[in-house]
Amino acid sequence: MAKTTSFSCNACGAVHSKWSGRCDACGEWNSIVEDAGISTGPAKASLGNAKGKRVPLTNLTTEEAPPQRTMSGLAELDRVLGGGLVEASALLVGGDPGIGKSTLLLQAAAAFARKGLKTIYVSGEEASAQVRLRAERLGLSDAPVQLAAETNLRDILTTIEAERPRLVIIDSIQTMWSDSVGSAPGSVSQVRAAAHELTSFAKRAGVSIILVGHVTKDGQIAGPRVVEHMVDTVLYFEGERGHQFRILRAVKNRFGPADEIGVFEMTGGGLSEVLNPSALFLSERGTPSAGSVVFSGIEGTRPVLVELQALVAPSPHSQPRRAVVGWDGARLAMILAVLEARCGIPFTGLDVYLNVAGGMKISEPAADLAVAAALLSVREDTALPADTVVFGEISLSAALRPVGQSENRLKEAQKLGFSSAILPAGGKSGSGNGMNLTRVSDLTGFVGDIFGAG
Repeated sequence: MAKTTSFSCNACGAVHSKWSGRCDACGEWNSIVEDAGISTGPAKASLGNAKGKRVPLTNLTTEEAPPQRTMSGLAELDRVLGGGLVEASALLVGGDPGIGKSTLLLQAAAAFARKGLKTIYVSGEEASAQVRLRAERLGLSDAPVQLAAETNLRDILTTIEAERPRLVIIDSIQTMWSDSVGSAPGSVSQVRAAAHELTSFAKRAGVSIILVGHVTKDGQIAGPRVVEHMVDTVLYFEGERGHQFRILRAVKNRFGPADEIGVFEMTGGGLSEVLNPSALFLSERGTPSAGSVVFSGIEGTRPVLVELQALVAPSPHSQPRRAVVGWDGARLAMILAVLEARCGIPFTGLDVYLNVAGGMKISEPAADLAVAAALLSVREDTALPADTVVFGEISLSAALRPVGQSENRLKEAQKLGFSSAILPAGGKSGSGNGMNLTRVSDLTGFVGDIFGAG
């Protein structure tokens, strides 16, 4: 095939089939040059010589209106979204099977539809009659939500383009299949293709799309990060089957703070909001006992108080067990090593168990001091006062480092009736607004002053 050559004017951009000394469009002389291809490779394996259209560019000082948000009326959901649903955004909601993802999104669809958003709920796993039964059980039958039971991506996009909704919920992305991909539905190729098509369509058409993603054995959605980088917001729905608490956590959010959480309670009528999660997590706390410590943590922008429980017992095995639920096991091993190497308190020959009550998961280092306090409390058989909260980060030198947002942690503790706190020296914690603050500079002093051990 003969190579096609084109010429364009540097002054006005007009395209000519052959070179000439003067541009017929603008009249400029010696401005016509031969166009070079944007790719040097073969056309089948690269972009070839064909050019695309120019993309309009802006600078950093360009002022644009903030993205339009719609509040659902579910305060916990709006908090996690960063203040409401952003127009033309793509969201991914993941979680274990049976945790309540479909229930939550059906309630959210009804809430947004009642706010005036035209909403379509597409179910690839259930028939429309099954979704209606769930809506009837949740008391949402009167909500103006349109239902569809379909898995063909081409039919779904055609329907969305014709109906022009403002919110579409896809339950779930693993059941969608594209006829342009040869692999089976649920495979990585199909999931990637379906997520790409839905996300790009959402941006073009101005439709907000919420995708439901199943979690694999490794805790990832449809494999290692195959969908998460395509969407604007990634929410994980967490919780233990034995607890009624459910936590919606923002792992990624382009329109709001990450690591924000919303707390729900699973009831017979669906998921109800928990406006004060600290009181809920501490509601089952009985008489203070050895090994029980209240930690004041920060999840996103919200202070949350949870109970840490520790237990040590003589190990019948040559290698003692270290079991952790709701916290980082490697960090527990580090604290045990610091207690033994720096403070002279050995845990050799003892099984160590650590649990975060209520099914909560904690990741911040500020829980180090509370974990150490729980371990020392159960080992020395000494219970901390019931009105005391503990927080602080422990370094490998046994020094205690101050943590951020200490004032918010203390305010939340005082609001729930706690009158004293143990925290690292230094930092911006103020006077505690009347709370009795015990400041310690290192773990050795903490062990001696609080427990008289070491």
